[in-house]
Amino acid sequence: MSAPVVLVDADACPVKDEIYRVAWRHEVPVKIVSNSRLRVPDHALVERIVVSDGFDAADDWIAEAATARSIVITADILLADRALKAGATVLAPTGKPFTPASIGPAIATRAIMADLRAGMGDGMGGPPPFSKAERSQFLQALDTAIVRLKRGA
Repeated sequence: MSAPVVLVDADACPVKDEIYRVAWRHEVPVKIVSNSRLRVPDHALVERIVVSDGFDAADDWIAEAATARSIVITADILLADRALKAGATVLAPTGKPFTPASIGPAIATRAIMADLRAGMGDGMGGPPPFSKAERSQFLQALDTAIVRLKRGA
């Protein structure tokens, strides 16, 4: 059985340092996928993958690479859906798992929010600041996901 691999939708990922720590502890490779050259640690388990700046190029790369042995880290709901369909484990940077049961409602909510933003312009603001609790929840969720894949569950 192949080793698990962590695939990171990295352009706006706020938990890259946490990903490295957990992956190194478990000796799991990490692929940092982005449209631009991001700084990554010089470590044998970390691979930087720079894709074209085409629309959804990073998402396409991750979706094509995702397997049942992958853990995909993304806040992008549509990429999460594609990765789930490939059999991957998918986590948001908050540690919240995307599952086959939760992805449909998440896509519907995304569509509603897009409609609201279109009607209100930029008056809605962005997401709340990333909290220490979310970072901690993410660390626990990633650790659990890696352990489960390593055990073959």
